Amino acid sequence: MKFAISSGIGLFIAFLGLQNSGMIVGNKATLVSIGSLENPLVWITIFGLLLTVVLMILNIPGSIFIGMVFAAIFGIVIGQIAVPTKFISFAPSLKPIFGQAIYHIGDINTVQMVVVVLTFLLVTFFDTAGTLIGLAQQAGFIKNNKMPRVGKALAADSTAMMAGSVLGTSPVGAFVESSSGIAVGGRTGLTAVFISIFFLISMLFSPLLSIFTAQVTAPALIIVGVLMAQNTAHIHWDRLEIAVPAFLILLGMPLTYSISDGISLGMITYPICMIAAKKI
Repeated sequence: MKFAISSGIGLFIAFLGLQNSGMIVGNKATLVSIGSLENPLVWITIFGLLLTVVLMILNIPGSIFIGMVFAAIFGIVIGQIAVPTKFISFAPSLKPIFGQAIYHIGDINTVQMVVVVLTFLLVTFFDTAGTLIGLAQQAGFIKNNKMPRVGKALAADSTAMMAGSVLGTSPVGAFVESSSGIAVGGRTGLTAVFISIFFLISMLFSPLLSIFTAQVTAPALIIVGVLMAQNTAHIHWDRLEIAVPAFLILLGMPLTYSISDGISLGMITYPICMIAAKKI
């Protein structure tokens, strides 16, 4: 199941990349369909994707980052990405949002609000657990079906979530996009430390970083999705009691647009299949 979860996350990431690029668009009749190649923004992603693939085949270090840089330059050249008029700006004040979660904690005084909080808790937990399993599998940390220091990982995630709520930000936690860092060699906590430092510095250069649009970063998501989907080779497709839950996870994540929903589909069917196969 862990291989299905990591691969499903890969498919989900790739789907996000295709959607962000405009290569996949919504369709009322068929749910999704191919985007228009007449849209010049799509060609930014296509250019970046092809360049990144070639660089990776040639084993060029930093292929994903190089691909994004040249995709951004390509977008500027064809006039689809605006050149920033300034390169440095200061971050807005936190005063309007800082501490609002604490000031309004007393509002959770009804059954309805408690249900809402518990619902978010369960959704966040399964999303985080699925993400951690998928990323740990990609990084090669899972040995003998066990993930080392999982308690500390969950504690770090929950601490970040609480800190983010106090600061007034959107939820802070483990995100599947971290797989792009793993794909280029990130393995230890030191990677996250340096990323956080660079994020802090990047606040001053937000106008410059605005050239890295969704179409520019989409190739990275697609490539990482390909790398994570390699785990499907480890799934025992010849055993139906494993193949069915695994397939539902793989298909469920991108189609439901939710990691937790995809995992739920697999977890519900897995024990039923195992009982039918007399493995439980």
